[in-house]
Amino acid sequence: MEKTDISNELKYIEKVKQINAGKNAKYYILTMGCQLNENDSEKLCGMVEKMGYTKTKDIFDADLVLYNTCCVRENAEEKLFGKLGEVKKLKEAKGTMIAIGGCMMQEKHIVEKIKKSYKYDVIFGTHTLHKFPEDLYHAMMENKKITDILDIDGEIIEGLPIKREDTIRASVTIMNGCNNFCTYCIVPYVRGRERSRLPEDILREIKELAEKGYKEITLLGQNVNSYMRVEREKGLCTSNIDSFAKLLRAVNEIEGIEKIRFVSPHPKDFTEDVIEAIRDCDKVSKFIHLPLQSGSTEVLKAMNRVYTKEQYLTLVDKMKEMIPDVKFSTDIIVGFPGETEEDFEDTLDAVRKVKFEQIFMFIYSRRVGTPADKMENQIPEEIKHKRFDRLKALYEEILVENNNKYIGTIHNILVEGFSKTNEKLLTGRTDTNKVVVWEGDNNLIGKVVPIKIVSEHMWYLKGELQN
Repeated sequence: MEKTDISNELKYIEKVKQINAGKNAKYYILTMGCQLNENDSEKLCGMVEKMGYTKTKDIFDADLVLYNTCCVRENAEEKLFGKLGEVKKLKEAKGTMIAIGGCMMQEKHIVEKIKKSYKYDVIFGTHTLHKFPEDLYHAMMENKKITDILDIDGEIIEGLPIKREDTIRASVTIMNGCNNFCTYCIVPYVRGRERSRLPEDILREIKELAEKGYKEITLLGQNVNSYMRVEREKGLCTSNIDSFAKLLRAVNEIEGIEKIRFVSPHPKDFTEDVIEAIRDCDKVSKFIHLPLQSGSTEVLKAMNRVYTKEQYLTLVDKMKEMIPDVKFSTDIIVGFPGETEEDFEDTLDAVRKVKFEQIFMFIYSRRVGTPADKMENQIPEEIKHKRFDRLKALYEEILVENNNKYIGTIHNILVEGFSKTNEKLLTGRTDTNKVVVWEGDNNLIGKVVPIKIVSEHMWYLKGELQN
């Protein structure tokens, strides 16, 4: 597993810094998408600030505008084109540099439309993020548009500067790419095949975070529980930490870290050793995000999910048996091509059986380049929206039922800060990711404290600090 040498890129960081010397240059960044995108943006911010820029929330003050795009979210393309239309006048008025990166830039039809219809200076893809300083330098010095996109799977990049906004919680990418090729998903085409970071690099990063005072770590990947699988199959493992279960146990031993979460696993790769690691590791959250996508075996087959409804429910039962008090969140797509009323009822049935604590619900939207986009039996929008509303109504019933079970219970909660909606209340989350608010002093921030739940308010719980 060879790693890319970024010494050349670090030189370009210094070159841009020299250009910006004495200019009070500012940058604005908009991140669209998942936690992996957010993690990429932290690296972009790290590089940009090393280049002499300071961050601004006002796009009109920016000398550099960065869009880190996503191609999974619904209406992502329209959102990006709208933003590029808005920033056009800024470019014309003060020469603001415009850079566009992320997953969407791996889609050729999107890049061609941008080239034809919008103003920009740099376009870079998911595999060339580390080259951004070099691309920006050439765009600035040569006054030309740079497009830097690779169609290959990319390499593991270590050593990039990173700028995190949060001082208590941090996300750490453990692998990139995906080998599953779900028929609705564009990710394998834009982020490439699975490739894992070396365990020593992951553990070093987490230890450094612990030394800086971080308390909670979220391990990130498109399919975290297949960590090191490809490398094992190719005989490239040089460490005895050669699986996700072993990585969880190693992270659990790091002093200073008090809570470990991970997203997203795939049900088909949830092996018994991973379940045992979650059970045994006291810091690992017993709240598992387990994407269902559909409760219909026929739809799951069309999605290429490689498990049935029955296998999914059996896995849930096994986890409940092995891990005391385990709870689940999930992803569900409504209105996948060919989904019948009976198929949708199967989804509702699965939701009733599992009683998910959280459901991330999505109305199916077509993605150019995916097999599902070419399926003939597309569901009318009106039907998709009605089914979505029915699923939402069921979820809200279950949510209140689940929330009421928390009243009177005591939870050790990491204090994240003051509530965004009420500056007098502190906020944190239960192990099951329920938002809790309570009265308290700012000297508690960053500490784990016992909170008794006293009332439920659907989307959050109210608590009281215990002595």
